[in-house]
Amino acid sequence: MQNVQPHHYIFIALLGISTGASSQSNETSYFMDVTETHIPHDPEAHALDVALLDVDADGDLDAILALESDINRLYLNDGKGKFTWKKGVFGGGSHDTEHVRIADFNDDGIMDIIFVAEDDQYHEYYLGNGDASFQNVSDRMLGQSEGNGLDVGDVNGDELPDILIGNSGVSGQNFLWLNDKNNPGYFIDYTAQGLPQINDGSQSIALADLDGDGDLDMVVGNEIPPNRLFLNDGMGTFKEVADQLELSVPLHTRKVILVDAENDGDLDIVFANLTNNGGQWEKDPRTRLLINDGNAHFKDQTEKMPSNTFSTYAGSPIDFDQDGDMDLLMSAIEIPPFAPMQMHAYENDGNGNFIDKTQEIIPKNTFGRSWDIAIGDVNGDGIDDALIGGWGSQLRLLLGKKKQQK
Repeated sequence: MQNVQPHHYIFIALLGISTGASSQSNETSYFMDVTETHIPHDPEAHALDVALLDVDADGDLDAILALESDINRLYLNDGKGKFTWKKGVFGGGSHDTEHVRIADFNDDGIMDIIFVAEDDQYHEYYLGNGDASFQNVSDRMLGQSEGNGLDVGDVNGDELPDILIGNSGVSGQNFLWLNDKNNPGYFIDYTAQGLPQINDGSQSIALADLDGDGDLDMVVGNEIPPNRLFLNDGMGTFKEVADQLELSVPLHTRKVILVDAENDGDLDIVFANLTNNGGQWEKDPRTRLLINDGNAHFKDQTEKMPSNTFSTYAGSPIDFDQDGDMDLLMSAIEIPPFAPMQMHAYENDGNGNFIDKTQEIIPKNTFGRSWDIAIGDVNGDGIDDALIGGWGSQLRLLLGKKKQQK
């Protein structure tokens, strides 16, 4: 992450603590914030991405944290959602890590982990052993880059997960690395063949079948407009279809969220946006909604979303009201001056109309410079929970509560 002014951090952090504490409450009818009792205390951590994975085969979800300017972390779950830090798992060096993804890259039935870093350009790759330990095989990474976006999935139909890295900087060409079917867990650089040669300053990549043809297409969110839509030919070659992505205003996008907003069986796009990355007011940061017609033609229907002037680094779909459609949890930071805020919650009416229900849904002490959000049932009660990363903020855990029958 760049551009944020360091000398403001201490002042803003103190301001955020005093503001949040004045009316602090850790529970609503939908969530209980159990951060204080369930998460290791580190209010200055920069956990920019979080993934949930059962790393020790004990039946519960553990947490993998991608940290900026620190060593990436593994938090082990006791089965009830209480996490402890297992140190020394992911190497001994601090890196500018931005994102983490999990997949079984070497086809041994055990999930593996990839991290990408921005400023120091040190990407990490670990093969899982199935017992909360990992083999560091970062030397298999095919190149360095200012990595700011990441997704994994089988893009060429060989049933092995491939890697897409979104890059920024002077040499900001995104990477496509295909898993080597003759040697799973190693990769072949397919960038030149598979991707258009573009430098956009990519911040987010999302893979999914958007046109219903059975292969993974791609949406790319950029800090330099425009965002882009690419359709896959089924063999891992992506073609841009700019005329199928309606972009009404220039955006500085930080997260591409794919969600079936209208509950019609196809995936729509939500762009989480900034006005500026910690600087002055620049672009419109309103979260934008683009609706899929089923054939990967996306129309901007942002009028169905609440209006916002804060910046949003990330968000995740979750059915927090348990009514069968997907709602949204959205991070929120006031820029300028990069001040912490309460997490936000947008409730879906089932037809893709979202209403800001933050005060009803989110506990008042779920407050900070929130970042990526991992969704999963961490305490085994059958209800999805939310583990929320943050920049210079405490990692927070919201346990979902069972909907009360009327």
